[in-house]
Amino acid sequence: MNSIKGIIYNCRHATFLIEKKQIKKLTFTENIKLRIHLTGCSVCRIFQKQSILINRMAKRLIGDSENKDRKLDEQFKRHLQDKIENELGKNL
Repeated sequence: MNSIKGIIYNCRHATFLIEKKQIKKLTFTENIKLRIHLTGCSVCRIFQKQSILINRMAKRLIGDSENKDRKLDEQFKRHLQDKIENELGKNL
């Protein structure tokens, strides 16, 4: 029963799986865990929709020949990562 609670209430792990699913296929167990979590978590369902949209937009941007050489600088990436981690920390 404890592992079920861990799946249901772990948004951090669910968002990790949502992002991982954008890159590669999830294992059977990961897929089940994510589906269980998404069944009861409207916030992560919204996150998943937004993640899919952002990834599609990014792929289009990268696919544009004028933008192939554009990259985010390391300082900007760190700043974004810090903001994301700060926001995730608020939900714990």
